[in-house]
Amino acid sequence: MITYKDSGVNIEEGYKSVSLIKDHAAKTLQSYVLNNIGSFASMVEIPEGYKRPVLVSGTDGVGTKLEIAFKKKKYDTVGIDCVAMCVNDVLCHGAKPLFFLDYIACGKLEAEVSSDLVKGVADGCLQADCSLVGGETAEMPGFYAEGEYDIAGFVVGVVDKSKIIDGSTIKEGDVLIGLSSSGPHSNGYSLIRKLIPDITTDFNGKNIGDVLLTPTKIYVKPVLKIIEEFNIKGMAHITGGGFIENIPRMFKDKLTAVINKNSFPKPAIFDHIISLGVDETHMYNTFNMGIGFVLCVAKEDADNVIKSLKAKGEDAYEIGYISAGGDGVCLK
Repeated sequence: MITYKDSGVNIEEGYKSVSLIKDHAAKTLQSYVLNNIGSFASMVEIPEGYKRPVLVSGTDGVGTKLEIAFKKKKYDTVGIDCVAMCVNDVLCHGAKPLFFLDYIACGKLEAEVSSDLVKGVADGCLQADCSLVGGETAEMPGFYAEGEYDIAGFVVGVVDKSKIIDGSTIKEGDVLIGLSSSGPHSNGYSLIRKLIPDITTDFNGKNIGDVLLTPTKIYVKPVLKIIEEFNIKGMAHITGGGFIENIPRMFKDKLTAVINKNSFPKPAIFDHIISLGVDETHMYNTFNMGIGFVLCVAKEDADNVIKSLKAKGEDAYEIGYISAGGDGVCLK
């Protein structure tokens, strides 16, 4: 008799995986989640306090940073990256992340590995104050190589319609405030892997593979508090495309973001990448260069916003300003 297991799909390992995953997800569930993991669908009610709630959604993955996790056999941080890439995006419009779902695909399921991946997702959800309400784990032998996984996620957030941040009030003279990143986050890793094929070497006293696996920062909690305190005109998550592509996404009009490259510290890994032959301007079109999230505020609010962010434990810097014209980003 031929069974599903003979084709490469181990149902029992799937059951084991689900059992391990449930414990991680349970830690994230908040009162607005109406059912537990295991149903055919998840049910979430919009929390009280919103007059005209607008749902804000986003989806993303981790990309080729996963290959470093495979080589290191360390799987419990890339789930944080997956959450961060999604929740930081919806945060740009002032939305509070409500719930998250993940999708994991592999060639051969190992319950402990999938559990570690979801543990990272759960850790990210706790950092973002949102609930992990479900997901899918797909075992696809012959499609993915054994030992390789892919992970992606989907988040839904909520914001009052009157409080949506859309950049419509940004004008010449406004100030740009940058929040520090933890490193490359989850962008540019195809280039990084080409330049740094050996992840076992030392880098400033640490294993460079561990440095490259540093999780993406999640900005949800401090930024949502700042939104309550100040008039934030626009926000940008510095992801793929770096400064050049992402900062102009917060503008409604033809404006220019003038960035002072010397106004904030750069993690050493970026200088190392430059030393391997990458042009500095290209770096700002690929990586976050040390700034993972940008706020646009009126000039008179800038100092107080920075002080408040620092009081919340964030490294924040005045990194530039808005000028007239439609040049996107000007690096000085």
